[in-house]
Amino acid sequence: MVEEAKEEDGPQLLEIVKEAGVFKPIEIECVEELWKEYLAEGKASGYEFLVYRENGRAIGFICFGPRPLTFGTFDLYWIALSSEARRRGIGRLLVARMEEEVKRMGGRLILVETSGTPFYAPARKFYEACGYRLQATIPDFYAPGDDLLIYAKRL
Repeated sequence: MVEEAKEEDGPQLLEIVKEAGVFKPIEIECVEELWKEYLAEGKASGYEFLVYRENGRAIGFICFGPRPLTFGTFDLYWIALSSEARRRGIGRLLVARMEEEVKRMGGRLILVETSGTPFYAPARKFYEACGYRLQATIPDFYAPGDDLLIYAKRL
């Protein structure tokens, strides 16, 4: 079941990010910072966290929020699933619920930024399967040989 994240989900969300095996330590720290802001300020933080809960435990999450200085544009910041949640359609459920929430908040466009390295090919394939289309590539953005790819979906 997809629902709004609760304070007690924090340790599990961080464990999911660590377990994913694709995020660098600095990225894991970023998720932790966003979570702390969300806990301290709620929706005023500009971040929304939804979790997929099974047997009372979060096994996947998505973080998104409105993009500053835009009208109706949102960013999908993070999506991660525990190993037990992968390949079961849970990622698609999280994205679909996020899209519903974005529409409810007056959103019209969702952006996703990701790496162009082969390591992130499964993530790019997932975004494309969810209807997101590549809009821009910025070569060597993250590091030499690691391009920034920007995907978008109009609602």
